[in-house]
Amino acid sequence: MKRLLLLSAALAALSLPVSASAADKLLNASYDIAREIFAAENEAFIKANPGVTIDQSHGGTSRQARAIVEGLEADVVTFNQVTDVEFLAKNGFINEGWQGEFPNNASPFYSFPSFLVRAGNPKGIKDWDDLARDDIKVIFPNPKTSGNARYTYLAATAYAKEKFAGDEAKVTEFVDKIFDNVPVFDTGGRAATTTFVERETGDVIITFEAETKSIAKQYGEDKFQQVVPSMSLLAEFPVAIVDKVADAKGSQELSKKYLDFLYSPEGQKIAAEFGHRVHDEAVAAEYKDQFPEIRLVTVEDAFGGWDKVSAEHFAEGGILDGIYGSR
Repeated sequence: MKRLLLLSAALAALSLPVSASAADKLLNASYDIAREIFAAENEAFIKANPGVTIDQSHGGTSRQARAIVEGLEADVVTFNQVTDVEFLAKNGFINEGWQGEFPNNASPFYSFPSFLVRAGNPKGIKDWDDLARDDIKVIFPNPKTSGNARYTYLAATAYAKEKFAGDEAKVTEFVDKIFDNVPVFDTGGRAATTTFVERETGDVIITFEAETKSIAKQYGEDKFQQVVPSMSLLAEFPVAIVDKVADAKGSQELSKKYLDFLYSPEGQKIAAEFGHRVHDEAVAAEYKDQFPEIRLVTVEDAFGGWDKVSAEHFAEGGILDGIYGSR
């Protein structure tokens, strides 16, 4: 009788639906405003790989990185800031040398801080200078929690460095004035979009060019106008396998396959459709008319690299803290 019961239980178990194993399921921890692009990327990847499940987690990338250290079992990260991936590497979650594991310093696409104003550009906003005017209210999230906002801060600083020939006192005064014009610092890019669009707060929102295109497309191109500044800062979107998690879950192979897909022609085309600039030459040529020319400087050229930026600007007691302290 006991054997019969065990056999019946075994047969019943065989009849149950089989859930996806760890090797067939991924969690992608990504930045706050990446929901739509990765919904599309994931759909295309799953279509090419039936049986695979991709879950998403979104938020400011600094918070996402801390969450992974504290237990969020993300297999891959698709961030918008190198320093947050480096934070995971320094804490043993990602292999050192991760930027060499995928092309273009592990950045499948790129963008830069750009402007979106209200229809007709009633305040005549054209460049970074205008953001420091007394009559302008600027919207961007908190650089303490948002990689998006850190790029905005660095782009404004890079512009001021050129404008004032490296006079640090004038540079800090210029950036401080822009911060004075921010009525509220949201924690992430999507919350800042809500503040600008739905609460109708502010004259201009500073966010990635890709997000300015997305906002105009979603809420009505007749309501907003994109303004490309004279120069901006190259914003890379680094990707990496969270090796500590992937090794434990047995998802290394699928993780690599997923991130490789972002570099494929199909993955690049999806990125371009969502307003990102891509490296694939054929796809870039196809979408060239949608992307105006702009002069971009890099963190390396303007600031000496991410390590130096982290130490001088973002560390406790750094330049950014000084600007906040003057509030």
